[in-house]
Amino acid sequence: MANLETLKKGVIEGDVQLVMEETRSCLDSGMDGLAIINEGLVAGMNVVGPRFKAGEMFVPEVLMSAKAMAAGVELVKSVLVDTEIPTAGKVLIGTVKGDLHDIGKNLVSIMLESSGFEVVNMGVDIPPEQFAAAIREHKPQIVGLSALLTTTMLAMKDTIDYLRAEGLRDSIKVVIGGAPVTADFAKEIGADGYAPDAGAAVELAQGLLG
Repeated sequence: MANLETLKKGVIEGDVQLVMEETRSCLDSGMDGLAIINEGLVAGMNVVGPRFKAGEMFVPEVLMSAKAMAAGVELVKSVLVDTEIPTAGKVLIGTVKGDLHDIGKNLVSIMLESSGFEVVNMGVDIPPEQFAAAIREHKPQIVGLSALLTTTMLAMKDTIDYLRAEGLRDSIKVVIGGAPVTADFAKEIGADGYAPDAGAAVELAQGLLG
């Protein structure tokens, strides 16, 4: 178990080298791959999330922790080729048409992945048609729309309206986020929820699928 504690500590500290060494050590000792992921790597990110939310950790540190966790997960995956890694659900996320901001969206993606969600990150400036095509292809349970500009907030409404017109709206939950976005706006445009930050986005996703 000492290895798992060291692994968890490596993730919290964002130490990629340590995480890779400890992951290999755990694998070499015959430890179960899913246990390494859940009790070591994800357990570390489960400490990072609340600390970030409480203002005790900052974006660069969270990104380093996520990078360390991802390095460990990739190592385990290479060994677990025939094992299906369970997920908490699938989330499709993107910044809406006309908006090129992606730091917040990427942080939400990282926090969701570290909480066991499978995330399809579409990038920025995504028109409604592209969201619709990706929903058909990936079949997510949740679609996350991000906007950082007041001028692009309405593209969220356009996207939801388009998904409704295409008959896709009822099969998914739509959540929105970004600096100018509010809970009232989410209700106004027919979204299923709003998250003010990355930690809240994870709780919202878990609540919608719980």
